[in-house]
Amino acid sequence: MSTRVPAVTSQVIAIRPGRPLAGAVTVDGSKNAALPLVAAAAALLRPVRLDNVPASSDVQTLLDLLRQAGWNTAHPVGDDHTVLVLPRETAPAPGLGEVASSIRASYYLVPALIARCGRTRLPWPGGCRIGDRGMEQHFKVYEAFGDRVRVDDHGYVVEAGKAVRGTVSLVLPFRSRGATIAAVLRAVVAGTPLRLGQPNLSPEVLGVLNALTAMGYQRRAGERVLTLVPPSSVSEEDVPVWKVPGDKIEAGTLACAVAATGGTARIKGIHEPDVAPLVTALHRMGIPTTNEPETLVVHGRDTQPTGRPLRAMATLAPGGLDADFEPPLLGLALGFPGTHLFSDPINPGRHNNLIPQLVRMGGEITELSSTECRFTGPQRLTGAGVEATDIRTGSALMVAGLTARGVTTLGGVDQIRRGHADLPGKLLALGADICEVTP
Repeated sequence: MSTRVPAVTSQVIAIRPGRPLAGAVTVDGSKNAALPLVAAAAALLRPVRLDNVPASSDVQTLLDLLRQAGWNTAHPVGDDHTVLVLPRETAPAPGLGEVASSIRASYYLVPALIARCGRTRLPWPGGCRIGDRGMEQHFKVYEAFGDRVRVDDHGYVVEAGKAVRGTVSLVLPFRSRGATIAAVLRAVVAGTPLRLGQPNLSPEVLGVLNALTAMGYQRRAGERVLTLVPPSSVSEEDVPVWKVPGDKIEAGTLACAVAATGGTARIKGIHEPDVAPLVTALHRMGIPTTNEPETLVVHGRDTQPTGRPLRAMATLAPGGLDADFEPPLLGLALGFPGTHLFSDPINPGRHNNLIPQLVRMGGEITELSSTECRFTGPQRLTGAGVEATDIRTGSALMVAGLTARGVTTLGGVDQIRRGHADLPGKLLALGADICEVTP
């Protein structure tokens, strides 16, 4: 039986090296999967129940925006991780205020707002400052459905045009997860078949497709083309129940932390294929793992460093390394022999956030470009005052701090909570020497 550990809630976290991490911990629901599922539930304009909803602040913000826009959300008594989403009978708000600019995922709500109001206005999305991630592909999706798009310095307006008949076909210039979700949800609202070329088939997209398939939608998801056909009729009697999958990125971050300390631990609540690319990287460095049902076991104490160079190349290709795995993996690889190359062309500003913080801790990292870096390990870091400037930079710095000499103090913890309700608390449950510091 696991003992519940109080959440670490301070704005500054202190981390010291200690004994190897050990034990078992269960990951929360995935923030990246929950956000499009919430938006899909809203787009259906009927009650939908979502289970395993994480308490991360980005998800709570999206639920707040839904309520602002004219939906109700409810929790069963004593169960904050189950959410019922249903539209109110009162007139909805056609647009969203500036709160929508605090997260990037506000754009997921466009199809639902079109379904209820015929138009919407949103501010430009915010979120992590990790480079230019424009909305152009989203706008092309809406225009393919006959919608009109207007932009200005403050945001954008999408207004439904004349309904498109027959299959809507378009090809994305790159495998954008956001644009893929936009196309799927806009097709749901339009009630028309979709044929989408070069789709993003990440687990987060597949989660939405699986939820729709359970309701009678027909889909074929291939690497080149995604097709989605609406059912001829949908039963309104039963409330669909969708479950948010476990957070693969939280699982990967915890796996890197366990491996960095030479510990052995069970990370529960995952879908094994979702973490397979990260596990491949661990094996290349000589870190053994095994799989149990919905559990990844990291055998850090049996690590035999290979000295083989690691090429951690983030990609949008199916089965590739998710860009959000790259930062914690980088924090781990600094302590392993070999000359390692890391690349994240998807988020061109992320290295500019992370590398200066690791340099403060004594890291020697060569920036080859804004998206690539190289370093030779093993390196021994020294604790320092660092800042979580985005979600994944914060998690990577936690991994690095677990093996650095002395104390690492991590500020900007609110950034981490945008993606993880209590990542420090999970590390604490595994035995990490981590605590809150009162400012």
